[in-house]
Amino acid sequence: MGDGTLTIAWVGGQFFQHGMEALGHRVVRLPLAAPGAFTWEDIVDRCQGAPDAVVYTDRSLPPPLLGVERFPCLTAFYCIDSHIHGWYPLYAGAFDLCAVSLKGDLPRFAAELSPQRVLWLPPFAEDRYQPNEAAKQWDLLFVGTVDPETTPRRSDFLRRLAGVFPGLAVTRGDFAQLFPRARVVLNIAERGDLNFRVMEALACGACLLTPRIGNGQDELFTDGVHLATYEPDNEADAARQARLLLADAPRREAMALAGRQCVDAAHRPAHCAAALTNLLRQGLDGGLPGTRLSHPDPHRARALRLLWLHWAEHCGDGALAAKYLREARLLAGAASREGQP
Repeated sequence: MGDGTLTIAWVGGQFFQHGMEALGHRVVRLPLAAPGAFTWEDIVDRCQGAPDAVVYTDRSLPPPLLGVERFPCLTAFYCIDSHIHGWYPLYAGAFDLCAVSLKGDLPRFAAELSPQRVLWLPPFAEDRYQPNEAAKQWDLLFVGTVDPETTPRRSDFLRRLAGVFPGLAVTRGDFAQLFPRARVVLNIAERGDLNFRVMEALACGACLLTPRIGNGQDELFTDGVHLATYEPDNEADAARQARLLLADAPRREAMALAGRQCVDAAHRPAHCAAALTNLLRQGLDGGLPGTRLSHPDPHRARALRLLWLHWAEHCGDGALAAKYLREARLLAGAASREGQP
């Protein structure tokens, strides 16, 4: 668009889509509730014309964009679950740009794209997460799925913690409604990830007790000022920290206020939208799509072919597997024409 705003194909999760729209961008969402795949032709059809950019927002699913390395527009991957999926950096290398949620994984992505094309974009809290005057119902609250089969480490930790801290409450439901009703909100980071629950709890004005991890947490928040931390997977330390917080209401309230102010100042959808917009504009100004198209990378093509073959075997969907196989054959044919092995 001539006024500096963009038409963006927004593939995957919603995330801060509305923040992008508030900046004036035309955002066409192509949701993914289950594994699926879009070609360039699919995207042009859904957008009723070629978009300025295609952004894949992580849904923790098999790769959804076929031939993304050949798309004639700017491409970007907003990556959240890199702590779960080891193949993400390889796939990200097919894009012009990547925004990564976990700071500790930045080097893995920079090795595939170059540091200038990778942005650290920490988790955020949607605007609906706000403080309220709800009466406090629980001393220490964890909200989330707890199942020995699907979340065994979380389930085991909470079982051990309940043994040394009988006041622990565990439930499921809407974080925005439940967090303000706890004196202390407990977070668990099973894989050392700085997760969205940190931002959401703080945005609700809750006093947060969360594991002491990396991934930029100590750069965004100060232990004892914005939140309290415990040694990961150490139920005795978590219980000790919870008791200290519960014994000091003024400290809890000051910490909750400071944490909320920090999130409001830097970790809302508007902040993410502004950061991603800047990244996209840098990519356009730098001519990244043209550079990618004029210098196809045969090594990337071979790696992507193996990725498509893998997912053709493991996606569990015959129609989707056929699309992946077609893409793998196309890449094999291109390599053969170029004399590559």
